[in-house]
Amino acid sequence: MSTEVFHVVPEDQHNALVAAAYRHRGFDEAESAAAARFAAYATRHGIRTHNALKALHLDHLFGSGSQGCVRGAQVEKIPSRFAAAEIWNARRKLGQAVAYDAIERCIELADKYGVGMVSVDEAFHYLWGGGYVMDAAKRGYLAYTNCTAALAEVVPFMGKHPTLGTNPHSWGFPTTDALGFPIVIDWATSVVAMGRVQQLAREGKPLPPDAAVDDQGRPTTDASKAKYLVPFGAHKGYGLSLINEIVAAFIGGSLPTIRSRWADDGDKHAPCFFFQVIHPDALSAGAFAAGRDRDANIKAVIGDILGHGNEKCLLPGQIEAAFAARTEKNGGLLFSTKEVEAFNEIAAECDQPLWEPASFKVAE
Repeated sequence: MSTEVFHVVPEDQHNALVAAAYRHRGFDEAESAAAARFAAYATRHGIRTHNALKALHLDHLFGSGSQGCVRGAQVEKIPSRFAAAEIWNARRKLGQAVAYDAIERCIELADKYGVGMVSVDEAFHYLWGGGYVMDAAKRGYLAYTNCTAALAEVVPFMGKHPTLGTNPHSWGFPTTDALGFPIVIDWATSVVAMGRVQQLAREGKPLPPDAAVDDQGRPTTDASKAKYLVPFGAHKGYGLSLINEIVAAFIGGSLPTIRSRWADDGDKHAPCFFFQVIHPDALSAGAFAAGRDRDANIKAVIGDILGHGNEKCLLPGQIEAAFAARTEKNGGLLFSTKEVEAFNEIAAECDQPLWEPASFKVAE
């Protein structure tokens, strides 16, 4: 466990400030509540790169202060001839609110048809894709989402100009009964996400090597000088990032290099989302070896992968599950002193009480 000092902030206190900040910026009650709920969920699982600070920063850059996110927008559901597949025009509604509704609708469709999918055009960024699939996995479903990022910040493999987003992929698997937590495979297709760069800059910590370049295209580990990102695994990360752009192009998304660069030019400037949920019964052949049931079979497969001297390997989602357990043990959300200071800037913006670090207990 990290030795970093964290202050324990009551979740209700956190949610009240975050919701107030969104209301102050003109969002309605339901949108503000969704934003606060999602920020708490990310923080509970240790996702500091996509907490409320990141969400409100995105809104500041591309949202309610610009032509980006449309406060109080109503989602339009486009007619589809496929019963298990829906297409939505989000009309640039707050991404977290749209994403919660979309994953919920996918679950309803999966319960009926075995699989459900929702494609979302004209979206506003939904932040941590892993949170939505994790929630579905905890409820017993396999879930997947990808999105196109808010900006083209990633240089393609063998290229020199950023024309791709960080474009995350997120998978959630219902393995809680078998393993004690859901496996959640969630990654940006760059070496690091821009949210991670911002977090490390805030904390005064370096980037890993070969993760970013400065404004002259030179590799840098100085988070404060990082301008653009590079894909992980060279051509492999590039290919995975490309998937998101192509899926978005099929949905209706436009050029990645103009995304979030708002202009009245008849083009599209918003991200796209894709969600899919699968009911596990729709996958099962029912013929598990050695008389095992499904959970025993999953446990046996994972046990084989982590056997043979691999016992110290981690499973995706294990760190988040451990952080969530620490959060529960401490009875509140965990924030560093720098993060508390950043929340106080938000509190001052929306005329809310400041957080006093000394009033919070220190996390165990």
